[in-house]
Amino acid sequence: MPQEKMRPSFTFDKERIEQLRAVVPEAFADGKINWDVLHAALGDNLESEIADTEHFGLFWPGKREARRLANVPSTGTLIPAKGEGIDEDQTHNLFIEGDNLEVLKILQKSYAGRLKMIYIDPPYNTGNDFIYNDVFQEPLESYLIQTGQSDQEGKVLVTNPKSSGRYHSNWLNMMYPRLRLARNLLDDDGVIFVSIDDNEIHHLRMLMNDTFGEENFVAILPWKGRGGRQASSHLAEIHEFILLYANNINDFSAGGKIKEGEVFPKFDQIKKKRYKTQLARKWGSASRRQDRPNLFYSISGPNGADVFPKLPDGNDGRWRFGKDTMANKISEGLIEFNNDKGQWIAYEKIYEPSEGEERINKFNTWLDDVGTTANGTDELKQLFDGKVPFDFPKPTSLIYRLAQIANVSENGDLIMDFFAGSSTTAHAIMNKAKDDNKTYNYIMVQLPENTPDESIANNLGLNNIAEIGKERIRKAIKIKKTEKAKGDLGFKVFKLDHSNYKAWEDYHGEDIKQLEMLFDGAETPLTEGWTSESLLTEIMLIQGFPLDSTISTQPECKQNVIKIVTSQTIEHRLLTCLDEKIREDTLTRLKFNAGDIFVCLDSAVTDQAKMRIANKCILRTI
Repeated sequence: MPQEKMRPSFTFDKERIEQLRAVVPEAFADGKINWDVLHAALGDNLESEIADTEHFGLFWPGKREARRLANVPSTGTLIPAKGEGIDEDQTHNLFIEGDNLEVLKILQKSYAGRLKMIYIDPPYNTGNDFIYNDVFQEPLESYLIQTGQSDQEGKVLVTNPKSSGRYHSNWLNMMYPRLRLARNLLDDDGVIFVSIDDNEIHHLRMLMNDTFGEENFVAILPWKGRGGRQASSHLAEIHEFILLYANNINDFSAGGKIKEGEVFPKFDQIKKKRYKTQLARKWGSASRRQDRPNLFYSISGPNGADVFPKLPDGNDGRWRFGKDTMANKISEGLIEFNNDKGQWIAYEKIYEPSEGEERINKFNTWLDDVGTTANGTDELKQLFDGKVPFDFPKPTSLIYRLAQIANVSENGDLIMDFFAGSSTTAHAIMNKAKDDNKTYNYIMVQLPENTPDESIANNLGLNNIAEIGKERIRKAIKIKKTEKAKGDLGFKVFKLDHSNYKAWEDYHGEDIKQLEMLFDGAETPLTEGWTSESLLTEIMLIQGFPLDSTISTQPECKQNVIKIVTSQTIEHRLLTCLDEKIREDTLTRLKFNAGDIFVCLDSAVTDQAKMRIANKCILRTI
């Protein structure tokens, strides 16, 4: 079994590089990519980004740096905030307090390919909105300064006035790395919804094409979300947009709504079922032969005559199905003919669903029946005794509908919102889980941006937006419990902070003593004041275990604390011992399964003991 030192160095692109190495091994030398060899291997498939090279796409100042930022590993970790959640030992729901860029980086390994749906409501860039002012070199330090965890002055959020020379670029630089990281977390059949208004809809569409691929565009959903901005220059604006992209359009199957009130006027004497009919030819727009020439062909009528799809005006039309599908329907008795003035007209039979079955209609793209921000405000009033601690919240009915479109329907489906705001998304997912009698889970991510002094939120003791979101979830859970709702009615809280590992400091001087001091400090890889609880969480994330993993103790080991981490998404177990010394009795009693990983302090065991452990499992030391 392998034995190695463990450090928090994972990035998702690291796995992609390994995949590239497997396909083009000749392009790697001494662990680095030889660009000339790779270029020759890719040949005509390689597109250049040289400034003089013309090709279609969205380009702006800072794009390369923003893309690079997504690949810079985080120097932070997530620290459990015990007591701020509900049913913390049982729940799979998460609220993460921190800069979403750093949080998305930290979650890359543990949550890659796990999300069914992402919804975000980012700043709209109206000129007055605050956007994240990412610091490319030290993004975590910038966040810690903003949240008062560092004693230096600084800000993560800044206004982006239209007078700025990089007004659009600033917003794109903020969104680009977050979207790149977010896609890694989606399942193959997962989707992302992004709310936006007129200011950046055109740029966002191209940015999403760049990130998710134009072929994975599903729809733009206009939302009639407000009463109308009379302050607008020319027209009262009453709508916003929600962009919908699939991670893989071939795997995505949109949910639908149950058809109600259908009438089945006919009765089939052979099948003993009621049915109705609809024209087997296409009607309405794009119904002409020239619209789909391959769907113009003949079928045999009751008297053996050829029947072609004809429009009411006598022109050639087209069938609704291809030849193979039409042949199957005819053989199954699902096509019937009526004679209209000597002309045979083909109809498709649609049978009444059997008991337990349902007929489904597609949802419309025009979201005019899912409430407005006024409804969202009323929902907050009901939760906070008539007070509204958050401006212009989205209504839960909107997110509920999006979850229906995303086909959130299986127990354990996971939904993320990394611009969580007042946590409307978490509330909506609870509502849907109750209605469906299923268990869905969520991950909310929100920066603890301070609420203004004397604001309603501040007067309620909610000093930052993250506190608003957490308190809303608590109140919504309380109501769900009174409604006897089933499923997961809890959540646990984590907060972004420094890694428990020391960050290596480059030294460029010539002072030998200072260099020796630097090496002496590196002998112990962990920071001062680290705790076993926070380090265990970081180890879990480094090893790819999600934050909702089950943690237990191995009772056979009395002389050391052995933590066992298991997850439904991972076959092997993670065992840790963070004691200063691992006793001989513990080494004897430790039990491992095939593929288990054991993590301990490097100084806690002898070299001989390391060999014994490595013979039974995968050993990683700190």
